[in-house]
Amino acid sequence: MHKTYHKITQACGNRARVVVVSKKRSDEEILAYYQEGVLDFGENRAQDLIAKANRLPDDIRWHFIGHLQRNKVRDVLPYVTMIHSVASLELLSMLEKEAARLNRSVSILIQFNLAEEATKSGLSKDQAIPFVEKALQCSHLDVRGIMCMGPHTHDSDQIRAVFHEARTLLEQLRKRYGLEHFQHLSMGMSQDWPIALEEGATILRIGTILFE
Repeated sequence: MHKTYHKITQACGNRARVVVVSKKRSDEEILAYYQEGVLDFGENRAQDLIAKANRLPDDIRWHFIGHLQRNKVRDVLPYVTMIHSVASLELLSMLEKEAARLNRSVSILIQFNLAEEATKSGLSKDQAIPFVEKALQCSHLDVRGIMCMGPHTHDSDQIRAVFHEARTLLEQLRKRYGLEHFQHLSMGMSQDWPIALEEGATILRIGTILFE
């Protein structure tokens, strides 16, 4: 087992799990983790996820963590375990339609752009309640929590402030809608995972440092 992966999972204990971000990684690199018992892998391009899912073992749990185009929803849904990046009503509607067609339930996380950076996708806090209300009306979508990305900075105080804001938002949504729908907080990547874990992340999305 890669020593960095072991270090992170030890830090997580039973509080959080790691999704190994496998974008741009070879089948061999993914299988090295799979053969050690890792099942959760994250991709951010539909065609890559589909291709890998067709080549690699069936029990891998594929997480879609990038911007999902509506015209790729039908292709991706048969393979995906959880979609971390739902942030538009149009995507929500398409996911519900295709999940109904497949007669399956799809786990989703609602993405927020709490860093308020133009280069990032996601909702603002003000959009949370109306969007959640719509999402909970989708009978084939299983809302499981929220996702956010840290700000593009090395300033740990700025990163912590965004992650703390995400934790506060999750707790507000839990109080209003219950733990069942707001169990997960997906945040923290290679450069900022320790802060994310301290601030309550339940899913870390880690790639780069696991393949160095």
